[in-house]
Amino acid sequence: MSLTLQNHTGLATRRHHLLPHVNEAKTRAFLTTALPNVRYLSGFTGSNGAVLITPERAILFTDPRYQTQASLESDCEVKIAKGPLLGEVSKWLKRLKVTALGFERNRISYEEFQQLKELARGVRLKPLLGLVEMLRVVKSVDEIATIRASVQLNSAALEQALKNFTPEMTEVDLAAEIDYRMRMLGADGTAFDTIVASGPRTALPHAHPMELPIAANELLLIDMGASVGGYASDMTRTHAVGKVDAKLRRMYRAVLESQLAAIDAVRPGVTAAAVDRAARNVLQGYGMEKQFIHSTGHGLGLEIHERPRLGRKEKTRLLTGMTITIEPGVYEEGVGGVRIEDTVVVTDKGCEILTPSGKEFVVL
Repeated sequence: MSLTLQNHTGLATRRHHLLPHVNEAKTRAFLTTALPNVRYLSGFTGSNGAVLITPERAILFTDPRYQTQASLESDCEVKIAKGPLLGEVSKWLKRLKVTALGFERNRISYEEFQQLKELARGVRLKPLLGLVEMLRVVKSVDEIATIRASVQLNSAALEQALKNFTPEMTEVDLAAEIDYRMRMLGADGTAFDTIVASGPRTALPHAHPMELPIAANELLLIDMGASVGGYASDMTRTHAVGKVDAKLRRMYRAVLESQLAAIDAVRPGVTAAAVDRAARNVLQGYGMEKQFIHSTGHGLGLEIHERPRLGRKEKTRLLTGMTITIEPGVYEEGVGGVRIEDTVVVTDKGCEILTPSGKEFVVL
């Protein structure tokens, strides 16, 4: 019971921190229908929900399937809608005499906006951007502990899956083995579709596994993430299957040095662009900077991609408690690619690498 009360206290604190930003927008109430934000503000984990927050009340709307679950998970008032949620929301806007409502312009469809506009006549709708996401950027001690557990499970799943690796396996076979191991270890599921690519296909940063045998004497790239307690982990490892040539080994060495340089640059106060630049400077020394075609990393938490983005022009300054990925990569069409990725948390003095998996050049 004490754990539940502690979690509910945290939820109330989150909503309390949101209200000043709602007030700054000159609105009396705030509505979110985005499930990650619904979960963050209310604790509810169902697939259909909305949260309405005013200075006096916090109301969670869902449908009859979740009547019991919502009451168990959330400290909000729970209202069960027998029809569309926005219809029930609009009724409560009238009851609460809300005249101005902030909504998430990047999280609502045009159709939903039109429905809300029609149902909530007389209410001024104000589009807002990123209010909840801004709060989610810095993780609490409990959130970091959950992400750590997710990361550790993720690494254990890879270790177990590779023990069952055989050269005749297909990319699909290995991806399925990885996903199975995550589930067996207790994950909610995968945080995203597991990437397994071998040979020249490793040059595709987001390759989908195919029914192709994993090639001998080639690279094997695995990008995987687990969801544990709703929180994502993210890791990429690149291995060799048999012997690979000196060019691919040099590519691996360059990416590893780039990744370590970027990790070394992480500390409170530095810009996301500075971390990205640290990675690119190393690759420039190898003559490979043009083969690095994506950003150095991203935040993660309730979603696999959150703020901040670690890119060339990102001015966001890192803060203690941010959880981010560091994942430089080099890709050459027709040859192959290397990416190495860890999940790290920004600390007062730098960062802590949460990913326990080693980064030596493993030959399977």
